[in-house]
Amino acid sequence: MSFTKENILDALKNVEDPDLKKDLVTLKMIEDLTIDGNKVSFTVVLTTPACPMKEMLENACRNAIKHFVSKDAEISIKMSSRVTAPPQQLTGNIKNIIVVASGKGGVGKSTVASNLALALNLNGAKVGLIDADIYGPSVPIMFNLQGAKPKASEVNGKTRIEPIEQYGIKLLSLGFFTDPNQPVPWRGPMASTAVKQLFNDADWGELDYLVVDLPPGTGDIHITVAQSFPISGAVIVTTPQQVALADAKKGIGMFRMEAINIPILGVVENMSYFTPAELPDNKYYIFGKNGGRELAEMYNAPFLGELPLVQSISQAGDSGTPVVLQEDNVIAAAFMELAQKVAQQVAIRNNQAQNKSAV
Repeated sequence: MSFTKENILDALKNVEDPDLKKDLVTLKMIEDLTIDGNKVSFTVVLTTPACPMKEMLENACRNAIKHFVSKDAEISIKMSSRVTAPPQQLTGNIKNIIVVASGKGGVGKSTVASNLALALNLNGAKVGLIDADIYGPSVPIMFNLQGAKPKASEVNGKTRIEPIEQYGIKLLSLGFFTDPNQPVPWRGPMASTAVKQLFNDADWGELDYLVVDLPPGTGDIHITVAQSFPISGAVIVTTPQQVALADAKKGIGMFRMEAINIPILGVVENMSYFTPAELPDNKYYIFGKNGGRELAEMYNAPFLGELPLVQSISQAGDSGTPVVLQEDNVIAAAFMELAQKVAQQVAIRNNQAQNKSAV
């Protein structure tokens, strides 16, 4: 068979994105296709750099061309990405806002939010993190930024807050603007206004993902963020205990209220099991088992995985170097996998929303 662009594209129509349920050609994911004799080169543009199926799709493209065009084809594929955005994208070049929430405190929500943001960045995305947990901001400690103060700059005649960059991501926390030794006795409207300023008055630049660490519970700040900004979806953090699961249900219920209506990207079960350092193959489910998985199934939401109860996670946060940055670490690998699953869900939701808006 002769090597033409039509032949190659027809062959690649047999490769389907398993998440978006359409072929790569229809999804316009094939770019820069060139043919020189039996040499074929093109770029596959994925919907996120954190795509967990990158290698599988590349192999499928090679196999399709070898099978449908010629086994003698010399194929060069560049795997690239362009993060998608929901139809109602923010004007400030922020493609996706991901909120991380929990029904109650003490379940490791801020640890998950911080390591998720870093893992998305390590996968190749441009990422920001807002610490909106106004009464217990933890980003200054977890990112080794105690005492740091963001600078202000003039942009088009407006004063803008410059997020602080640390470990490759842009950060803003209400903890940067308050005395860590003093309580923050703010009423709901004051707290909500302060959080909105972190979005509206900051010079975030271009971001693929802005991760927002919400306060525990279901209060004013949740409603303000949900109703003021186009949220791509929510990640719910729980532990296996019944008390945490009961509160997590309330959190999911809030996001699903008609007035809020934010997609649930999935449920993360933190502190799922304890593995002693001296017995790395043993798992002790000391708080119960499968609670997070059953919660996800109850609400027909993705289950994003279990994170173990390991001392190194809290030690890493306290030391100012989150655990995902520590190489050759089982926990770091777990957070990298979590980031890929979250990015995958964002891409699916964006595609569904684009299809709805096109109808």
